[in-house]
Amino acid sequence: MMKKWKEVCPYNPKLNLGDVYIYDTTLRDGEQTPGVCFNSEMKLNIAKKLDELGIKQIEAGFPAVSEKEKEAVKTIVNENLNADIIVLSRALKNDIDKAIECDVDGIITFIATSPLHLKYKFNKSFEEVMDIGVKAIEYAKDHGLFVAFSAEDATRTPIENLLRIHKMAEDCGADRVHIADTTGCGTPQSIYYICSQLKKTLKKAHIGVHCHNDFGFAVINSIYGLLGGAKAVSTTVNGLGERAGNAPLEELIMSLMVLYDYDLNLNISVIKELSKMVEDYSNIKIPVNKPIVGDRVFYHESGIHVDAVLKNPLTYEPFLPEVIGQKREIVLGKHTGHNAITSKLKEIGYKDFTNDEVLEIVRMVKERRESGVNITDDEFKRIVKEVLKR
Repeated sequence: MMKKWKEVCPYNPKLNLGDVYIYDTTLRDGEQTPGVCFNSEMKLNIAKKLDELGIKQIEAGFPAVSEKEKEAVKTIVNENLNADIIVLSRALKNDIDKAIECDVDGIITFIATSPLHLKYKFNKSFEEVMDIGVKAIEYAKDHGLFVAFSAEDATRTPIENLLRIHKMAEDCGADRVHIADTTGCGTPQSIYYICSQLKKTLKKAHIGVHCHNDFGFAVINSIYGLLGGAKAVSTTVNGLGERAGNAPLEELIMSLMVLYDYDLNLNISVIKELSKMVEDYSNIKIPVNKPIVGDRVFYHESGIHVDAVLKNPLTYEPFLPEVIGQKREIVLGKHTGHNAITSKLKEIGYKDFTNDEVLEIVRMVKERRESGVNITDDEFKRIVKEVLKR
């Protein structure tokens, strides 16, 4: 990687988080996006690209959903990737058995804990739910699985109950416990508080955060979870997931690496390629201005910006696009200036032109664009020929 690839606010804190890692759930929670259905080949290709990125844990699916889902998970397991392969299981013996049959490394088993869910979803007491959780965790551990226990709707669960059930999970052998912000209603401060209180309670199990993006807080909530003591973060590529989705993998990675100077030791050069793959497979188009991976987030048109970017891209970019497989492009239009036109002329092979000719081309570019014409390369060449012909 090049020596100078980013330039950020000097007042940003440098985080000392210890051994933090990502467990990606694109193939499970991402696929729960309404209308999304990955076939086995798609799932395998995404898993391989996540592995190439360097993701430590891949949540490959939910085997209890269908036989095809189960077979897709087995296919990923048989690929012998570097990443650990885990799956989702309800706190039910049958679900855990299906995971075992897939020969996965571990499971995330979950049960709802908020008063709202206990009343309307389960019609059970908190003590009854705890007992269900105990049996599920012990059964999975007896079969040699890595176990992450997730309290669904944790951010709407009384803190004393959260601490109790997660301590119980640890005592039963859970390796990781999750704070699931199921409806995205947590704030950075509340996620930090919950994680910091839980960290004081636990002695062996570590904390994971699973944040939804209903208010656009998933990434910053995940980061505050880490600040509060979490060691694992759940993500999805392009932020896929239920409703408004989950913490976008690409945004979390680059926020930690660029803004907080925390190196996750990932092969970030494949980020754009991975994003495009998931966009195509999911058939959910991402906005062109989506942070990090949008097709136009490294495009420049304004004359003032272009002039500076041509001298040093970091004047108007927080990091260089090529490090994640993105590209920069100078766009010609209403706001185009002299230097952008000069650069474009050289790019298409013109070397001999006068300052007056450049100024006339600038004028015509602005005029054409304001009349509704897109300044494509072909249109630009037509303008140049017209000016030079005169």
